[in-house]
Amino acid sequence: MAKTKDSGATSPKRRGAGADSSPKASARPAPAAGVAWSEPLRIGGLELPPLLPEMFINRELSWLEFNRRVLEEGLDEATPLLERLKFAAIFCSNLDEFFMIRVAGVKRKLAAGVAEPGPDGRTPTQQLAAIRQFTQQLLDQHAALWCDELLPRLATEGISILSYADLTPDERMDLATRFEQEIFPVLTPQAIDRGHRFPHVSNGSLNLIVSLRLPAGPRFARIKIPATLPRLIQAGPPSSEGDQGREPAAPPRFVWLEQLVAAHLPRLFVGAEIISSYPFHVTRDSDIELDELDDDDETDMVITMRESIALRAFGPVVRLMTERSMPLEIRDWLRDQLHATERDLYEVDGPLAGEDLIQLTAIARPDLKDPPFVAASIPDFVPEPGAGHADIFATLRERDVLVHHPYQSFNAVSDFVRAASSDPDVVAIKQTLYRIGKDSPLIPALIEARDDDTQVAVLVELKARFDEENNISWAKELERHGVHVAYGLMGLKTHCKATLVVRREASGLRRYVHLATGNYNASTARLYEDIGLLSARGDLGSDVSELFNALTGYAHQDRYQRIWVAPGQLRERFLAAIARETKLHLKQGGGYLIFKANALVDRTIIRALYAASRAGVKIDLVIRGACCLRPGIPGWSESIRVVSIVGRFLEHSRIYYFRNGGEDEVLLGSADLMERNLDRRVEVIFPVDDAAMAAHIRDDLLPAYLRDTVNARQLQPDGSYQRILPAGDDPPFDVQHSFLTAYRSHREREVWPPSVR
Repeated sequence: MAKTKDSGATSPKRRGAGADSSPKASARPAPAAGVAWSEPLRIGGLELPPLLPEMFINRELSWLEFNRRVLEEGLDEATPLLERLKFAAIFCSNLDEFFMIRVAGVKRKLAAGVAEPGPDGRTPTQQLAAIRQFTQQLLDQHAALWCDELLPRLATEGISILSYADLTPDERMDLATRFEQEIFPVLTPQAIDRGHRFPHVSNGSLNLIVSLRLPAGPRFARIKIPATLPRLIQAGPPSSEGDQGREPAAPPRFVWLEQLVAAHLPRLFVGAEIISSYPFHVTRDSDIELDELDDDDETDMVITMRESIALRAFGPVVRLMTERSMPLEIRDWLRDQLHATERDLYEVDGPLAGEDLIQLTAIARPDLKDPPFVAASIPDFVPEPGAGHADIFATLRERDVLVHHPYQSFNAVSDFVRAASSDPDVVAIKQTLYRIGKDSPLIPALIEARDDDTQVAVLVELKARFDEENNISWAKELERHGVHVAYGLMGLKTHCKATLVVRREASGLRRYVHLATGNYNASTARLYEDIGLLSARGDLGSDVSELFNALTGYAHQDRYQRIWVAPGQLRERFLAAIARETKLHLKQGGGYLIFKANALVDRTIIRALYAASRAGVKIDLVIRGACCLRPGIPGWSESIRVVSIVGRFLEHSRIYYFRNGGEDEVLLGSADLMERNLDRRVEVIFPVDDAAMAAHIRDDLLPAYLRDTVNARQLQPDGSYQRILPAGDDPPFDVQHSFLTAYRSHREREVWPPSVR
């Protein structure tokens, strides 16, 4: 049995983020005795206990715990330096989106006068107070990581990020020239006085507030730091990598763009005395929801979405970040001008807009990065020497194909679509697209497939958050080439990942499908862990046909043969399967559930898992992000273990295993266990019917996640997480590294299934 260790402790392998300085998810006044979020409920013969507030971890604080785990990856001295920097940047990017969406939602409740407590017993006011305390502590840890660890380590490796005052005279002269030529023309100083109202400060922008002394008296001005320019400006001539016969490039030296601008303020405010300047960063409410539109509204959804995107920059301020050096009177004045409250203010001693640190990861220093890897191909999808291409459809008629990204190449998916687009016997291609990416290999294939004999229909989800503009562009490109494009269902996001190919064959029309846990995005498929299934099974093909009829037309489908679909039946199917597992366990013992997902938030599912645990069912949960279930509580959840994996790749697949009295059931899909996925999204969970593949997931993949002692942390009853360390003299086990090794061996020796050791 692996041991757990406090995530703030230090070990030779890992160092955590200092858990004792962060609030626990349970740190709140205890609710009054007997207070319950819901009444007892009976489903499938299983009585679900009421969900007491103390048995539900606050979702927002649980998510912040997840982002702390991301930050801990940056603290890990065993991780290559530029990868640590990457995690520090991802932490900031995650936090920005959290405020734009989740904190904004809590603030909207407060503005609407909502005072009743949520399922964990906290009111919106109490939630905001807890979020602010936790976030400020995380920001302090991030600043300490940058200033005390990453910055000195980068300098040791010859990568210097300097204050402007530390530049040499020659570097300052060179930067003065570049400022005049490349930066000055794009800056717009904005005066603030009776004739000049305080300017609009856009969402996510980095700015300088400048204090001036003019003949008319003291004044303020604002300068927006252009996002079109690199945040870190290289001092001296840029390095010229790969040039032959030249002196080796000098180690890179960078200065922050805002410091360079601040040093040249006299050029912007000629005749004024510059007293001081300070950077600040603003985050606004950016949630876009079209649910309020009536189904009969004839307004074009693309136009409506573009109008909504334009409004994103004007939402209320949900966070104002400043450096601690900003004087109190300037900070209070700025906060007042932005209509922000004291609880919206966060002060840091490190760089603002820390997501820009990702720029440094582009430096060509492979010795400071994770070793590169080549994703394995699918042997039967690789053509024989001299052959034009592999007969993918013949392969799928013989057997299903499971593809595990990023360990196996996304080419398997794009080759499937390309094969369909060029096959004269294919009569229809249908696909859902949620997050497509900027250079999708699928779009050209879909366009190529469009001719008089082939029907191509694509559902492009316009409401994919922060990918709306990109998806609109791809949708218009497809429409220009005659592809039938649908824009999803009003009030629902189409989040399922499905492709249907209909082919004319000697025996009649045959359907081929691809169903997956992750997006049709070739770029993220190299970074996200996901699983897809390619199949020619008739029942799956029939179900996916019915699904597309519902998505692109007016068909209303309540039941499918094999797939579980949300909204409508997905929660019901989960609850029924958990109830079945519980009843079988009570009858014959051996009940076992393993769920791997990104989040576990849905209250009814949590109640069902508590009921199963109270009956003695063993439950292992691999939940990467927010988990609102509290494990290890006597009488409630003693048989439940919750593990989170955060590592090199983003764990993104959803896997659901039910022992089912020995008739194992393995399902994959797009849905997490959250109210939004079960009630407000179109999701698909699909079975793995091939016995070898189901056994591979059950016996190799899932146990490997539960054995991890490098990337894994275990959720404690109080809502905190502790690192899982090897037991005794056992060597550390890294699940992601083991998959890289296993699939590489599979590629080289064509061994199935890959052996995870």
